[in-house]
Order: sequence, then C-alpha cells, then structure tokens
Amino acid sequence: MEERGDATTTAARSLPVEAAERGAVLLRSLSDPLRLRIVSAVVTSADGELSAGEIATVGHVSGPTVSHHLRVLREAGVLVGERHGTSIVYRLSPTMGDLVPALRALTVDDHHLHPVRGPATGATLDAAGIDAALGTIADELARGVPLSWTSEVLGLVRDSYTTLTRSGTSNVLDRTERFARQRVTDLVTARVAADPVARPPQVLFVCVANAGRSQLAAALMQRHVGDAVVVRSAGSTPAAGVHGVVEPLLTEILGPGADPPFPKPLTDDALRAADVVITMGCGDSCPVLPGVRYEDWAVGDPALASPAGARAIRDDIDRRVRRLAAEILPRPPDGSPAVVSHDVPPGRRPNPTQEQS
Repeated sequence: MEERGDATTTAARSLPVEAAERGAVLLRSLSDPLRLRIVSAVVTSADGELSAGEIATVGHVSGPTVSHHLRVLREAGVLVGERHGTSIVYRLSPTMGDLVPALRALTVDDHHLHPVRGPATGATLDAAGIDAALGTIADELARGVPLSWTSEVLGLVRDSYTTLTRSGTSNVLDRTERFARQRVTDLVTARVAADPVARPPQVLFVCVANAGRSQLAAALMQRHVGDAVVVRSAGSTPAAGVHGVVEPLLTEILGPGADPPFPKPLTDDALRAADVVITMGCGDSCPVLPGVRYEDWAVGDPALASPAGARAIRDDIDRRVRRLAAEILPRPPDGSPAVVSHDVPPGRRPNPTQEQS
C-alpha cells in the first residue's frame, strides 16, 4: 500500500492534543442517555431554555440526580445556567451551536423506522395505536397505587417506551410493560416508608450496556436466593440486546422457560429503592445517593471475551454474588447457609431458609 504523506503530515491533520482532550470531555458528557435527553429537551424547548424543575420531568428524576447531571454538562461546557429569581434556567452554551442540528435530528419521530406491532393481533400500530396501548399498560399498572399517582404512572410508561425504542430493542411494547412494571414497583418502594427489616433487601447491578456483567450478576443472585432479594440490573448506556456470548449463560442460569432479560436504562427510582448498588465499569454515570451501600466490582467484560472467557467471568461474578448474598441476608435460625448451592436446577426459585444440598 502506498504511503500518503509522511508521519509529520499525518499528525498535522489530526486534532491538536488540547482540542482532542476538550472533545473527549464533551463526548463523555453526552454519552449518558439521560444527559443527552436533557440537552435535547433544552434545545427543542420553545425559547431554548429550561429550569431545573422542568428538566427533572424529562426522566422523572429527583433533585440530587438532576444536580449531578447538570453539573457534568456545565463542567463540559455544554450548558450554561443563569439565575432567574429563586430558580436557575439552563440553555445551550453559545459555543455548542453546531450541536443543534444533530440534536434536532435525534428528536424526529422514528416510528416509521421501528414498526411497532400490537401484542395481541400482531398488526402494525400507528402513533394513535401506540398511545392507546401505552394507556392500557398504564391503567393496569396504576391499580393498587394512590389515585394521585395515575398521571405519573402514565409518564413512566411513556418514558419507558421512548427509552427502549431509542435503544433499538425488539418487542418494544412487551418490554415496555415489563420495564414500567419494575419502575412502578421501585417508585412504591422508594416512596412508601417500609420497615427495612421486614422487606427483602434490594440490589441494583449496573454496568455500561446492561448486556453482560450486570445481567449475569442479577441472574445469579436471583438463582441463588430467589425472592429473598429484590434484584435489578441497568446500564448507563443500555445496548439494544444482550451480548451473544452471554445469552446461553443466562439461559443456563435462569432456565429455558424464563423471560429473556433485556438491557434497561438506569433510573432514579431504581437507585432510590436500592439498598446496595454494585457498579461494574460505569464510571461516574451512577450518582451517589445517601444511605445506599455502593461497591465497584472490577470484573472482565464478556463482550470482549471468548465463550470460555465469558464463563470464567461468570464464575468470578458468581463468587462475588455469593459473598454479597451472605452479607446482606440474615442467617436462618437453624444456622443453615442463606445462599443455596449452585447445583439448584435452573429456573427453580429456592427457599433461602432451606439447607444447602
């Protein structure tokens, strides 16, 4: 292959080091789905600015989470804030004008690119049909929660659908129902003052794509302790699907009849409902909330591994999950282990008070 110019010329055509460093900070700040949605909402608002309160409605997040993401965006030079009375209004930084066309393009309704089919008939749904289906899901999930939460439940359902559609997931309506049901449960857990001794501990596993490590950890915890722990998994930047090398491992762990896991975004409600948050390579995308136990597990990424390597990573995660379960679960009165044997048949929900076989 013929060389096109010497090394000096090639280096001269690349970004200067300082510009590349600034660009990397900018790209990292926009790599989080919620932050990208915040910036998009600001750009497409009527007057190009939003208050912190309005921004909080983008993902139904709390004040501390909003503050965390706004701080990241300000430090990256994406947004600027200006105090108006008792509130702060945020707008796109003047230096970020070139982002506007790209962000507006991302907000275009793309149902025609991802046809959605009704769960019953399989017929392709238009926008009105999708809205009706989401309303039906919200009505079902709103049963048993305070009447004043009805509109919020509908907002969670619509936000879940939008998020999953953007990630390119398949079976989007079915997965919207599953994801929104989980979010409503977490909302109740986070808001209703429950006796932490009486309710099961809740563990949240977080990685970048929610397509490998966190899925394996959640599946292993579910298999080992069943309903003794409420298990969640999420990704700071969820993928469209679980990694191919991980799918057979999940089937082995959960059993062939289990609902197949799918990547889900990290939500504020899941964070606030969690007693323990385990991160695996998601960096600063997971805000720290008071009263929650945090751990970071340095484990390999199965997406980059061979099938044998992925199994080794699974075994590493399994050891960590067993240790965590033993720490957070009370020991049964008979002194038997709280964590069951890994030999339990896939798909079985063991009683954590049974003796280890």
